[in-house]
Amino acid sequence: MNTRLGKAWLVLIDWTTLATLAAAGGAAIAGPFSPRMDLLAHLAPIFAAMALICMLASRTLPHPARLWPLLGGAGALLACAALILPEYLREAGPRASAHDAGTLKIIQFNSYRGNSDVSGVVDWLIAEAPDIVTIQETRPDLRQEILRRTGWKVAGLPSGTLTIFSARQRITMDRPLGGGRLHWVNATYPSASGPYELVTVHLDWPNSPYQAGQRAQLIKMISKRPHDRLILTGDFNSTPWSYGLREIDAKSGVIRRERGLFSYPAGGDAWDPISLPLPILPIDHVYAGPGWATVSIRRGPRLGSDHYPVVMVLAPRIR
Repeated sequence: MNTRLGKAWLVLIDWTTLATLAAAGGAAIAGPFSPRMDLLAHLAPIFAAMALICMLASRTLPHPARLWPLLGGAGALLACAALILPEYLREAGPRASAHDAGTLKIIQFNSYRGNSDVSGVVDWLIAEAPDIVTIQETRPDLRQEILRRTGWKVAGLPSGTLTIFSARQRITMDRPLGGGRLHWVNATYPSASGPYELVTVHLDWPNSPYQAGQRAQLIKMISKRPHDRLILTGDFNSTPWSYGLREIDAKSGVIRRERGLFSYPAGGDAWDPISLPLPILPIDHVYAGPGWATVSIRRGPRLGSDHYPVVMVLAPRIR
C-alpha cells in the first residue's frame, strides 16, 4: 500500500471509529434525556456492525495505529450492548402450550399503501386463518378484497387506513372522543374465555416532532383501560433499544411479547432500489395484558409491503 493511500485508509478508519463511538455512546448515555440522541439509539445494531468492521479493518494498519480503532470500536460495542442486550434479557410475559384451550391468533401488519400484491396478501391471510388481523396503511382495494373473500368483520373508519378485521363480530367499539395526534382504533370481542379489548396504533417516525406526544397520549389512554385482557398491536416506528419504546413498555401496563423481532424493511415497492436481504429494524410490536400467555410469535413472509407481518398466538391464563 503506497503512503498516500495508507494515510487515507488510516483517516477513514479513525473517523469512522470516532463517529461510531460518539453516536453509540451518546445514544446509550444521553438517550433518556435527549430525543436527538434517542433517535440514534434505533440504529444500535448498525453501529455495532460498524464498530466490528472498524476493529477488523484495524488489522491492516501498522501496529501503533491499531490501538485507537480497537479501543474505540470496543467502546462502541459496549455502548451498543448496553442498548441492545436488555431487550433479550427482559421478561416477555408468561408462556403457554399450543395445546391450551381458547388460543387466539393475531396478525399485525403494515400492508403499505403502495403495495401492488393485494391478492397475495389476502391469499396469505386466508391461509393463516387468524382470529384478528390489525392492519396499518390499509388500501381501499385491500379492505374490499378482504371483506369480499373472507366475510370477516371490520372495525375502523370506512375511509381510514387503520383497521381491525375479525372472524367474529365485535361486542362494542367504545373509543372516546378527544384530540391529539395518536392514530388508533379499538374494539371489544367475545371469546370462549370471556371478552377482551384490542387496540391497534400507528405512530409517526421517531424523527417526527409528534411522536413523543403520540406516545404520551397512548400511555394515558391505555392506563385508563382494564389491563388484564387488553391486547395492543401496531406499527410503533420505534425499536426496543430506544428509550421511547421502553417508556411505553414501562408505563402501559401491558407486556410486549416479542423480543427483537426485526420487521422492517421487507423490500416492497418503496425499497426496490436497495432491496436489503434482511430487515434491520424491529418496529412492529404486540403487547398483551397479564391475563394472556404467549404460545408463539413469529415473523411472516414478504407480502409486497415494506414491513413483514407479525403472527402471535395467545392463550388465556387460568388463574
